Amino acid sequence: MNKIKLGFAPTRRSIFSAPDAIKYADLTRERLGELDVSFVDIKDINEEGLLYNEADRIKIAEKFKAEKVDGLFFPHGNFGTEYEVARLAKELNVPVLLWGPRDERPDENGVRLRDSQCGLFATGKVLRRFQVPFTYMTNCRLTDPEFERGIRDFLAVCNVVKVFRNTRILQIGPRPFDFWSTMCNEGELLERFNIQLSPIPIPELTKEMKKVKEEGTEVAKIMAYCHDNMCVKIRENELKNVAALKAAMKNLAEKYGCNAIAIQCWNALQGEIGIMPCAANSLLNEEGIPVVCETDIHGAVTALLMEAAGMDEARTFFADWTVRHPDNENGELLQHCGPWPVSVAKEKPSIGYPLAFDHPGAVEAEAKHGDMTLCRFDGDNGEYSLLLGHAKGVEGPYTKGTYVWVEVENLKRLEAKLVEGPYIHHCVGIHKDVVPVLYEACKYIGVKPDLYDPIEEQVKAYLRGEWDG
Repeated sequence: MNKIKLGFAPTRRSIFSAPDAIKYADLTRERLGELDVSFVDIKDINEEGLLYNEADRIKIAEKFKAEKVDGLFFPHGNFGTEYEVARLAKELNVPVLLWGPRDERPDENGVRLRDSQCGLFATGKVLRRFQVPFTYMTNCRLTDPEFERGIRDFLAVCNVVKVFRNTRILQIGPRPFDFWSTMCNEGELLERFNIQLSPIPIPELTKEMKKVKEEGTEVAKIMAYCHDNMCVKIRENELKNVAALKAAMKNLAEKYGCNAIAIQCWNALQGEIGIMPCAANSLLNEEGIPVVCETDIHGAVTALLMEAAGMDEARTFFADWTVRHPDNENGELLQHCGPWPVSVAKEKPSIGYPLAFDHPGAVEAEAKHGDMTLCRFDGDNGEYSLLLGHAKGVEGPYTKGTYVWVEVENLKRLEAKLVEGPYIHHCVGIHKDVVPVLYEACKYIGVKPDLYDPIEEQVKAYLRGEWDG
């Protein structure tokens, strides 16, 4: 969580107890410290360490910009100054978290010191007037489980937004001719979302492969890793090409400042280097650098969103919705030639040959079962949405490549969404429930959440702190 930095701006209003607002701001600071949350404080801005006037708000904005905060947290120690919260949030343009500690019982004279909840109602209204999206964490105590869960989920939301707004994808080669489904609108992605592409031709990749082979050190390390972690069923010279491809792609991603890769995995590449890129993709995916097949730019965006939502606690896998389960009416095969990371496999994976091609270099393994989130960012005709929902791994027949049979609540309903669009046969999975985080992040990135099961009210209830999922 330390890679996400919050701007911490507790707020008060003058007619309520300033000492109590200071007290709760300090208690909140202590709780964030216990949770190992990285935050930028404002105690140097004024003696109280609170936001409540315009002169200080300007200084706070300057400080938060200089510190490059990823989100804003506005604890309402008492009623709070709603317009200063809104002004600061509008200027910073990062995710916003509203929260206030539960108010105490009125004293024996009927006096209330803080009215934090009342102030939250006011701030929410003013933020809407400013057209600032925000996340609300229920009015609770610092020690309540809803507080810790809400903070952790908000950090993940900030991570998704940060990654989405800073995405640059290394595009290696054009899409395969036959894959019209993976075409994208490069200009629109840049104009709408600041998603940038760095296209390079296949010869630039092969040139970099030659370079890393001649240097040798990194290639040797990668080959050793493969022997230690996989059953290698291809020749050593073929494995050397796998290692060189992995090293070359990573170098080129760093050269062009990219956080994901989309590669034209067939057919031109096989004529140049004699292998499938799947195993090299797998190795990079294991390192948290998403690599997707068939130059699927929208697939690369999906993988980045999922990785960010998972906060590096689990690796993602790029899959085809392939065929229906022969026995389970709500079962489906998720499969691809072999790009899934090693940590996803429930067995020691092999490097061998894929189902549909004669060239070596594909990983073979069944993925772990258990609960998963499945997701797809996609769009056409100027409209973009995020398909997402739950699945669980189930038993099913053996098949080639990296695969897992999954069961969903209603496959016919999901199937119709995939066919009717704007989605295709590609998705990204993760062994973690990140549906609420992605759903909440959509309000900040300008993408419509599209749940393939009717669970929206359940997701909202979770985000309100009503239940655990």
